[in-house]
Amino acid sequence: MAQKDINVGIVGGTGYTGVELLRLLVQHPAAKLGAITSRSEAGMPVADMFSNLRGWTDLKFVEPAAAALDHCDVVFFATPNGIAMKDTPALVKAGVRVIDVAADFRIKDIALWEKWYGMPHACPELVAEAVYGLPEVNREQIAGARIVANPGCYPTAVQLGFLPLLEAGVVDIAHLIADAKSGVSGAGRKAEVHTLLAEAADNFKAYGVSGHRHLPEITQGLTQMAGKPVKLVFTPHLTPMIRGIHATLYARLTREVDLQALFEKRYANEAFVDVMAAGSHPDTRSVRGANLCRLAVHRPQGGDMVVVLSVIDNLVKGAAGQAVQNMNIMFGLTEDTGLRQVALLP
Repeated sequence: MAQKDINVGIVGGTGYTGVELLRLLVQHPAAKLGAITSRSEAGMPVADMFSNLRGWTDLKFVEPAAAALDHCDVVFFATPNGIAMKDTPALVKAGVRVIDVAADFRIKDIALWEKWYGMPHACPELVAEAVYGLPEVNREQIAGARIVANPGCYPTAVQLGFLPLLEAGVVDIAHLIADAKSGVSGAGRKAEVHTLLAEAADNFKAYGVSGHRHLPEITQGLTQMAGKPVKLVFTPHLTPMIRGIHATLYARLTREVDLQALFEKRYANEAFVDVMAAGSHPDTRSVRGANLCRLAVHRPQGGDMVVVLSVIDNLVKGAAGQAVQNMNIMFGLTEDTGLRQVALLP
């Protein structure tokens, strides 16, 4: 049953995901922001750091120890990897539900997680319980979850694009390819040379070709969809834009199928997946600021290859928006509550 006010805490509110959570939650009719933490900026009014929130909140950043997070109904972790897993056991014990927007609970194989993230897991006993927060796949489990592992940005775009094909069993799962591009906000708000204007502008490059942290997460999800192990080549790229992910996905058909009808039927009742008309080419700005994945499916020259085009805003459907979508499901709200924003153009 839905409750009138959901008392919300945010751990790590000074990054791009944190401010995006704030942007969405201050307009959410059922969310009551109780605390937002930052060790480095404790005492600073949130609106002094993020001027777009002037007039929307009078909260100040507080030290985590002073945030009384155990009095919240739900806590979002918008923190670097490795933080949520340390604090989640105590919160869950106190009856608080947790949505981790980082990667601490996404991968079920603990040894695999430790290999890719380079640290021991602090609460492996809770990983099995955590629900992977892709609503279009795990909606029922999310509703009753104490811990939700919010998917990564690349994994959201890639999995939603491949999902109808794998569920229907119509493609060769041993040769899947995901060629994906992201704006620089996907790298976070920290200062790094490769995201400087003079480095990222007028430039385009691949990275992580030999292996990216999102690969095991994507492969885990695709394997669940297919019901058997899949093999995926995933190549991410950095593009000179602030927001957006464009994933171009390739698979070989193993039997005849009406691809357009397959995608339209699978996503007919999904508020945040838009299957475009046959022959369409979605662009990233069409989802900028909106909690939406826009898809188009192609069969070039009528051959045996399927090409799926998938676009999301990496900070919304790829992070904060999907986290709020998961919160809505967890607390019995209509799924699009507080998430009806129209994408920004131009």
